[in-house]
Amino acid sequence: MSPPLPGPLAHLEPLLGHYGYWAVGAVVFVEDFGVPAPGETILLAAGVYAGTGRLNVVTVAVIAFAAAVAGDNLGYLIGRFGGRAFVHRWGKYVFLTPKRFEAAEAFFTRHGGKIVTVARFVEGLRQANGVIAGTTGMHWRRFLAFNALGAALWVGLWTTLAYLAGSHVTAIYDEIRRYQLYVLIAVAVLLAAFVVRHLVRRRREP
Repeated sequence: MSPPLPGPLAHLEPLLGHYGYWAVGAVVFVEDFGVPAPGETILLAAGVYAGTGRLNVVTVAVIAFAAAVAGDNLGYLIGRFGGRAFVHRWGKYVFLTPKRFEAAEAFFTRHGGKIVTVARFVEGLRQANGVIAGTTGMHWRRFLAFNALGAALWVGLWTTLAYLAGSHVTAIYDEIRRYQLYVLIAVAVLLAAFVVRHLVRRRREP
């Protein structure tokens, strides 16, 4: 018999045991358009399950990626067509108060498209990411590209970490969250370096 899920992941064992991949897709999906759900936690739990052979790690990653992108795009549609008035009216039911939304929107506007990718790793911004992109009028294709990149990095990181770390994943996860700011800075630097490299190459082209 496979070992139980470690520590704070244990409460997800009945959900994953009964619904499997459906649980992963559903929880990640609803979290990504603002519903307070343990998307990151279930991704870790599913990765541990995959490491013990109860789920397939590639299937977990593909389903989580698709659910993350779909959830954020639903959030984008809500923000785009519902606008700020809709968010102010209904956001309080998912803990997205007008004050929190305005602060997140201002941060989003200052940092532009790249924050769509980085926001995937920030609790609070991850849930409001798509909605804010919609209310600020970001072009959908631009949002889709940055969002897909962020989803791929987020799913890839936590699924691989949980798959390899197994029962030690919660301790490692706590350490990563403790140094989350430094991780975000490193991701931002890598993205900036990639953009600069791309621009330099384009300028050198005849």
